[in-house]
Parts: sequence; C-alpha cells; structure tokens
Amino acid sequence: QLQASGGGLVQAGGSLRLSCAVSGRTFSSAGMSWFRQAPGAEREFVAAFRRGTGRTYYSDSVKGRFAMSRDDAKNTVYLQMNSLKLEDTAVYFCAADLPPWAILSSLRTPGSYDYWGLGTLVTVSS
Repeated sequence: QLQASGGGLVQAGGSLRLSCAVSGRTFSSAGMSWFRQAPGAEREFVAAFRRGTGRTYYSDSVKGRFAMSRDDAKNTVYLQMNSLKLEDTAVYFCAADLPPWAILSSLRTPGSYDYWGLGTLVTVSS
C-alpha cells in the first residue's frame, strides 16, 4: 500500500515536502512516481524515479523547483516542492511501477502504474 502525506496550504513562493510511505516488499523493486490532478483536469505526471536506471525525471512545469528523493531504509519517497506557484494547486498522488517496469516513454502515463496511493491536497494561495 502507498500512503501520501504532507499536503497543506502554502503561500506562493513557499515550500512543502510530500512523503509517500510504501508498505510491504513492493518498494525495493518498484519505480516510484508522483502525479497530480487539479480540479477538472486530467492526472498529470510530475516526477519519476526509474528503478532500472536509478535516474529521476521531471515534468517541464516543475523542473528546477521540485526534487524527488527516497529513503530506502524507510521505504519512503519524498517530493520537495519549492517556489510553489498557484498552478501547483492539486491533489498529489504517488504511484508504484513494478517489474517489468514501464518503458521510458510510458513513465508519464498513469496507466503504466500498478499501485496508487490516496492523494494529498496541496493548495497554493496568493
């Protein structure tokens, strides 16, 4: 199971750190990603850690502002969000990609993931 937390209300320009705890033995073999969904919008890719290569990928909209990291000892991934903008307001979800992992071109596709956590709401105010 996946459980995202850390959302809240923050002013534009501020920072938040989201966490996603992964229970079970899933974490050691899973690629992990963050997605978000704003009201009335489709689920949007934010960041992904690809287990096979150890590389992290970001959407253009968050590159340079968000950073994804993981703590293997805690089976947890994080999303550090800095310089938050109004358009970052959304429900943020973490997702796990189990072997056989999705190909690189599918990382941004929600259907490529095997497990999803409940989202955590991030609201950025002016």
